Amino acid sequence: MPDLETSIESWPIDGEFVISRGAKREAVVVVARVTGDGAVGVGECVPYARYGETPQGVVTALNAMAPVVAAGTTRAELLHRMPAGAARNALDCALIDHEAHVAGRPAHEILGLASAPRPVLSVYTISLGTPADMARRASEAQRYPILKLKLGGEGDIERMQAVRRAVPNARIVADANEAWRASDLQPNLTAAHDLGLELIEQPLPAGEDQALADIEHKVPICADESFHTIADVAVLAGRYDAINIKLDKTGGLTAALGIASEARAHGMKVMVGCMLATSLAMAPALLLAQEADWVDLDGPLLLARDRVPGLVYEGALVRPAPPGLWGLPA
Repeated sequence: MPDLETSIESWPIDGEFVISRGAKREAVVVVARVTGDGAVGVGECVPYARYGETPQGVVTALNAMAPVVAAGTTRAELLHRMPAGAARNALDCALIDHEAHVAGRPAHEILGLASAPRPVLSVYTISLGTPADMARRASEAQRYPILKLKLGGEGDIERMQAVRRAVPNARIVADANEAWRASDLQPNLTAAHDLGLELIEQPLPAGEDQALADIEHKVPICADESFHTIADVAVLAGRYDAINIKLDKTGGLTAALGIASEARAHGMKVMVGCMLATSLAMAPALLLAQEADWVDLDGPLLLARDRVPGLVYEGALVRPAPPGLWGLPA
């Protein structure tokens, strides 16, 4: 009879991470552990205040599932027993890891994926700052061939211009985190196009993105805060060119795999993203990232320290999880 345990952990950020909604100096995560049949499965999630989540609230939601886990619930059943969000992500990933260890098979086989994960190229995030500060940090990050700029509204054209001057050959995507307004779209997208940016994430506030259906997308536009579950894909297909799939939004890897297929069916591209978290949260997302158009799994690179063992980053190249981290029996 499997047992479920939870814990809250804090991991210091290397410096400060700033987006349009504020700054943080630590990553607070919740870890779920499923124990039984001689095996332990683990999963990590990040409660996100933007969606009304708190660490203690996620722990409470997980603890309420302990009797269901003990009764032997499946991941398919979990999709109906818990809403999408961080709590379900932690439990879904823990159940996958537990299945892998009990069966003695890697997670990609448990999930029916065609092949073992390969290394993928991730973006590296430059957090929000002045144009000069962002340009300096971009110049210092030239070992990363794809940069992701956090934008904040006023002054974003100057930020994009300064970074492009600093790194003329880098691939660049940008994330406005809902900071633009409809009146900003044309000038900002024109500037992004002229500067060679290849993607803009969530320019407008969620719920105010109908305007995206009525303008020329000079640069592809990706939904993040506007997108959560598979039901959103069809609604967003006429407004966005891509979706950012984060396991903490979709409620785990099981749901996310189906969402990626649905997005492709609607002609949308896929970014696989992350919250600020450790390698334990990135390892499941790495399976999803195998066929992604853009990968944003740089969370551990922004921390002062990571789990041991953790994912191996060779510059921007992320290698698959080692034994002892997640999804791969030793």
